[in-house]
Amino acid sequence: MSCILIIGGAGYIGSHVNLLLGERQYSTVVLDNLSKGHNWAVLQGDFICGDMADRSLLSKIFKDYSIDMVMHFSAHSIVGESMSNPLAYYRNNVANTLTMLEIMIEHGVKKIVFSSTAAVYGEPGYIPIDEAHPTNPTNPYGKTKLAIENMLEDCDRAHGLKYVSLRYFNAAGADEKGRIGERYDPETHLIPKILNVAKSVSFQSAALSPLMGEGWGEGEYPPVEIYGTDYDTPDGTCIRDYIHVSDLAEAHIMAVEHLRGSGDSRIYNLGSGNGYSVRDVINKVEEVTGVNLPVRECPRRSGDPARLVASSELIGKEWQWKPGHGLDGIIRTAWNWVMKPRA
Repeated sequence: MSCILIIGGAGYIGSHVNLLLGERQYSTVVLDNLSKGHNWAVLQGDFICGDMADRSLLSKIFKDYSIDMVMHFSAHSIVGESMSNPLAYYRNNVANTLTMLEIMIEHGVKKIVFSSTAAVYGEPGYIPIDEAHPTNPTNPYGKTKLAIENMLEDCDRAHGLKYVSLRYFNAAGADEKGRIGERYDPETHLIPKILNVAKSVSFQSAALSPLMGEGWGEGEYPPVEIYGTDYDTPDGTCIRDYIHVSDLAEAHIMAVEHLRGSGDSRIYNLGSGNGYSVRDVINKVEEVTGVNLPVRECPRRSGDPARLVASSELIGKEWQWKPGHGLDGIIRTAWNWVMKPRA
């Protein structure tokens, strides 16, 4: 039986895609070095702990399994960190992907689904952003993702490698059944960061909360930090398009079906088409959780565009994909995950 290799499949988005693939009766093998992912998140398929940079390991996987397609989720993905340590991003994201593509071509595997990002667009010239928008990333993270897309295009031309590149906007939420969700240490994404503060506040005292750091006294809580309040937006805070991770996973299934059906290479945006400011998200978290959140206003972070809102009309028209969750559903599933007792 043919098998899909999921690189980074123990991470947040990769694990949700792997789970859905298993539910749809696809055979998978997950490769992850667990630098960001978790082995408990791999709920189906075989799991191999290892790194995409390991050429001999990749070759062994392609020899041992009947791999006919790769799904590539492995990347450093923190904008601020990419600004301060760009070479680590070029090494991990670009150079390691180059190694993987070489192994794919050596073994005659010519189908790949790539986890890309809205960061390839940079500061938008118009909203909503469609796939025809110029790509001019403002940070090394976005530049590395665009470099990989360029490599894929060149490999298609030279070797017939077919790809689907999915440009995510802001992935959020958790599995509806609470089996898996987002967990990073430290957490860097807005919605789980806010929910972790809400969880802390929901405890009756700081001493009861596992999230309290040193220096927080009883009745005090680490605040939600807003990075920049002077953007050219209605409330001065950044606006982003949030998309539920399960809706992303559904689009990946469609990408697999497209490529296995001898489809040509495609690039699609994945977003909701709705923009929410940081303050909008804080207000919605307070509504869902019933918690009043402490807030601290901070300076802007380097590399953050003011607005990023998707047009996903193309994938909707061509594949009939559309998101099934709004911001309320995203936050409710994420809150259920955050509050789930840990083993």
